[in-house]
Amino acid sequence: MIIRTRANARAGLIGNPSDGYFGKTISVSMRNFAAEVSCYESPRVSIVPRRRDRLEFPSLDALVEDVQLNGYYGGIRLIKATIKRFCDYCREHGIELDGRNFTMEYETSIPVRVGLAGSSGIITATMRALMSFYGVQVPRALLPNLILSVEVDELGIAAGLQDRVIQVYGGAVFMDFDREQMQRLGHGLYESLEPAQLPPLFVAFNDRLAEGTEITHNDLRGRFNRGEKQVVEAMKQFAGFAQEARDLITAGRGAEIGPLMDANFDLRQSLVKISPGNRLLVDTGRRLGAAVKFAGSGGAVIGTFDGDPQRLDRLREAYAEIGAQLVVPEVA
Repeated sequence: MIIRTRANARAGLIGNPSDGYFGKTISVSMRNFAAEVSCYESPRVSIVPRRRDRLEFPSLDALVEDVQLNGYYGGIRLIKATIKRFCDYCREHGIELDGRNFTMEYETSIPVRVGLAGSSGIITATMRALMSFYGVQVPRALLPNLILSVEVDELGIAAGLQDRVIQVYGGAVFMDFDREQMQRLGHGLYESLEPAQLPPLFVAFNDRLAEGTEITHNDLRGRFNRGEKQVVEAMKQFAGFAQEARDLITAGRGAEIGPLMDANFDLRQSLVKISPGNRLLVDTGRRLGAAVKFAGSGGAVIGTFDGDPQRLDRLREAYAEIGAQLVVPEVA
């Protein structure tokens, strides 16, 4: 029997990057793109490499282009780290795994390194495959913590819970990571929102702007841990934007969250340097009347507009002119 699992791309609607700093966020799952893992019994444990993991190139230019698009690491290290962390979890909780081995294959259509949760998508799909293969249950609210530990503890990548929560829960989710309740419950409070109450949305990305999430988050983490007032206060403001947006959405006033999204980006750019290419992604949408912010750490933006199909066409054309692709997120 072949087990097949998947995890969708995600876009941070508002509140990010406060998820890693005891804040609040709203995120949406995008069925447009997904990481998929296949797992089946085999004589040995085997991970099948894919294009992102290739080590042979037809030319130096091809190698350089591959690094620019995919970074220095493919999906193999993510899968190996997930398997290792899964085994650790089972040992820590007295779960005995049977002696079966497996072969694991993966594919992903999530644009790489542009803030749409491509890495956590591979990890989440892998964790689901392992749980299914060995019949292990992890409490839903705690599963994002386990998935996050793969990157933070095994690979040393600075990240927050937002991506993992939305990839576990799906749809649209309001997340409250208040420090006290995290310590008391072991997880945040996660509230599913009705996708139909969201405003008209679009996501635009340019994979030529790809860079690792750690580029931004490692610096912010250090400044937050040192108690830098500007960063600490900003994280509270990001959380406030998410709370206001949640209240509007649940009140049937989702169309009113645009100014909060703009404010989210403006606050972010007061904290970290924004590259010209990423700034252009935001300005292109704003110039045509949309409210726009980063979907993650850069390389992709999420925006809301008045729902006019002609405006959406103009947005799509404008983004194509700067080498970016626009999609309307399919929120399950």
